Amino acid sequence: MKYLHIRNILLVTLILFYLFAGANHFINPLFYTPIIPPYLIKWANEVNILSGVAEILLALLLIPNSTRSKAGIAIVVMLIAFIPSHIYFIQKGEFMIGTVMFNPFKSSIRLFVGQPILILWAYWASKSDLKFITIRTP
Repeated sequence: MKYLHIRNILLVTLILFYLFAGANHFINPLFYTPIIPPYLIKWANEVNILSGVAEILLALLLIPNSTRSKAGIAIVVMLIAFIPSHIYFIQKGEFMIGTVMFNPFKSSIRLFVGQPILILWAYWASKSDLKFITIRTP
């Protein structure tokens, strides 16, 4: 029972996290340009828009029970697809994103600790059976 409560909290937090992250791609697109690897830079705008739309769509697909598990797996796949960007962080060396200074050490922590935590969070939370909307039929 305790784990179910924690899983539900993590699910709601995951939904809010990806809604905010996805919206931020449109609110602050210049934040993402420095983290797009050079081989994708000529499509930076498209990559940013696609990432934002994917994050918002997947957050919304976490809400219904019927799509939650598949949305969780899709988030895991998306996080794996973002790994080259995190490797680029390490290769890039020291740089700023907004007011945050990155260096190879911080970027390595983000890749080797942060990504696995996000992957596990998405997978585990998407197994929640929390019902946001209950439709009663007569």
